[in-house]
Amino acid sequence: MEITTNSLAIGLDTVWVLLCAALVFFMEAGFAALEAGFVHSRNSLNIIMKVLMDCTIGMIGYFLCGFALMYGADKIGLFGSSGFFLEGDFTHLGLKIPIYAFWLFQAAFAIAMATIVSGAVAERMKFSPYLVFSLLATVVIYPLAGHWVWTTDGWLNKMGMLDFAGSAVVHSLGGWAALAAVIVLGPRAGKFNKNGSMNVLPGHNLPLAALGAFILWFGWFGFNPGSTLSGIDLNIARIAINTNLAAAAGGTAATLFTLFRYGKADPSMGINGTLGGLVAITAGCAYVTPISSLLIGTIAGILIVIAVPFFDMLKADDPVGAIAVHGVCGSFGTIAVGIFAEKGGLLYGGGLDLLMIQTLGVLTISLWGFSTTYALFTLLKKTVGIRVTVDEELEGLDLAEHGMASYNEMEYNPFATIQNLSTIKDSTMNLK
Repeated sequence: MEITTNSLAIGLDTVWVLLCAALVFFMEAGFAALEAGFVHSRNSLNIIMKVLMDCTIGMIGYFLCGFALMYGADKIGLFGSSGFFLEGDFTHLGLKIPIYAFWLFQAAFAIAMATIVSGAVAERMKFSPYLVFSLLATVVIYPLAGHWVWTTDGWLNKMGMLDFAGSAVVHSLGGWAALAAVIVLGPRAGKFNKNGSMNVLPGHNLPLAALGAFILWFGWFGFNPGSTLSGIDLNIARIAINTNLAAAAGGTAATLFTLFRYGKADPSMGINGTLGGLVAITAGCAYVTPISSLLIGTIAGILIVIAVPFFDMLKADDPVGAIAVHGVCGSFGTIAVGIFAEKGGLLYGGGLDLLMIQTLGVLTISLWGFSTTYALFTLLKKTVGIRVTVDEELEGLDLAEHGMASYNEMEYNPFATIQNLSTIKDSTMNLK
């Protein structure tokens, strides 16, 4: 095959998108570590299984149906109607890369949206009903929202809504879906007392949660710059630095705010503040300046510290802070585009038009995520049930739902260890 300038550009773009798809998919490892660290040890295996099933069931569902509803041809601006099983003509998308590369990148986004809910419902939800949600989230809930914003036929896209990499389509959608799920599910046993006071139920491994946050931060360099779909687009450098600055500002603001407000630097707030900055900049990373990114990240970090106790006050029990991180910061970040965008933003002389469009868009996406999830969880609650029993909850979902524990260690005793090794040796000899 003769190599031309055009074929070389296509090849570079394809490699770029595949690399970024891998980075976004690797974010699932970050979600798994983050959520496992924020819950009790007796539920850490269960939460990892939920994230794993988002990757498996969600990926299949998005392949069979979700991608078609999201990116199939459409004449009314509501949903696609072609491309099921990734078959058919996708020339209407105007892609310069193979459809398979584009699908892989988008599939990683789809499962990320579902995974946002997994942490919020941790420690008390049955495993099987969660699989139903994971499937429908990637087959219907996420694809329709994405279609409205990210396709030329989508009605919000036609209005001029800007959501470069998904503060609304991924994060607001997932965050407010998480709130709906938590409301229907109810709080964990022992979280709230009869007098309305709250008990702190700390996670078992904050260093693991922090590692998860670092992995998510790393993966975000695929999430945001990769949304250019081009490795030769020079704007990827600005997108990357905007992403990084917002994360740094969010983590700094949340940590300092808790330090000055409570006298202690809360690690969980610092972790979630960093993630909140990343979520908030995702919509506008391609449209704002680095200075604006610092401001957006700073506000997001402060919002985290305010939002987490606010939802606790509402008795919306969210063990990992997903509602605050994704719902609140995703909504703020989407609206912030209407304020800080260099083209059309309020602070740059663009008036209120873009701000109003962004507000309408994020309200629509959030309401869609909340209402569909609320209806689905209510239906599951009335049919198959969605909560484990109190005894199972106290025992832990690792044993109750999967029949094994995450950690199978014993307190160190040299004599017990020697005796155990002797037993193992004897049993091995008997096998011979």
